Amino acid sequence: MTGMKEKKIRKIGVLTSGGDAPGMNAAIRAVVRTARYYDIDVVGIRKGYAGLIGGEIKEMYSKDVSNVMNLGGTILHTARCPEMMTEEGLDKAAAIYKILGLDALVVIGGDGSYRGLAELSKRGVNGIGIPATIDLDMCGTEYTIGFDTAVNTGMDALNKLRDTSNSHERCSVVEVMGRDAGYIAVWCGMCGGAEEVMFPEEKEVIDSSKVIQQILENRSIGKRHNLIVVAEGVGGTQKLAKEIQEVTGIQTRATILGHLQRGGSPTATDRMHASMMGYYAVKAIMEGKQNVVMAYNSGKYEVLDLLESMEMKKTLDQEIYDVIKVLAI
Repeated sequence: MTGMKEKKIRKIGVLTSGGDAPGMNAAIRAVVRTARYYDIDVVGIRKGYAGLIGGEIKEMYSKDVSNVMNLGGTILHTARCPEMMTEEGLDKAAAIYKILGLDALVVIGGDGSYRGLAELSKRGVNGIGIPATIDLDMCGTEYTIGFDTAVNTGMDALNKLRDTSNSHERCSVVEVMGRDAGYIAVWCGMCGGAEEVMFPEEKEVIDSSKVIQQILENRSIGKRHNLIVVAEGVGGTQKLAKEIQEVTGIQTRATILGHLQRGGSPTATDRMHASMMGYYAVKAIMEGKQNVVMAYNSGKYEVLDLLESMEMKKTLDQEIYDVIKVLAI
């Protein structure tokens, strides 16, 4: 990130928006401390865009982000903001940005947060996005803050469920988060040793009959317990569990992990990516970059144009599922 003449930046704002993700606090810490290191004032904006519109703002110093890296959630809090879907709300947010005298606004969040930032950029706001969502579904970047922690939380739950399923010779059907993406599901399925994974991107839809057939085949070769992972975007977990039990006679329990996967102390991987992205975001601002986002691709951190990154496509590697099936035999 060299080659551009650094300009004097005097004041920036930082907020977290959309769903919380483990590692957001590490990103906030990195933004605040990097800015303060270079004598840049920082204001923290509470409750995301709603706080920007409502003026919930506070000056932040290095001491304000002490002992936060190990915390889940976000110390700046977050909230949905319907006003950002209106012209009036967007105009007000941009006006507050200018009244505060900000040189840039660092937004830590997912694709919805980026869409809001893109609209604000049309109104004179210089935005810097840091990708943070447990779903890993953002285009332009191979990694999003919070994913690793969410997968490890899911894997830990699967380990515990496998113990009890094995003891009772049951089948466990577990629904994991991920919205309309299957990244968490396939990672949890692979690392948790699942017999089957159902996720939205699957080319051939896996229906209940195929799952039941797999369970019956497993029982015929002596397998006494089964673990099925279902992505949130597929749904129908309770119904599937009921159908499996009715057809096979095997006791089947459904477990929906839900927001459990959003909480908890972030893993080292999430803390590392969050810290590096927060640091590079401030450096990008100092180098005069306008309306960009941080990304991690091919082992390197990079800066992408905000609008261009939102137009990029991202697909889940189907081979992961193929490997899951091979290893489940």
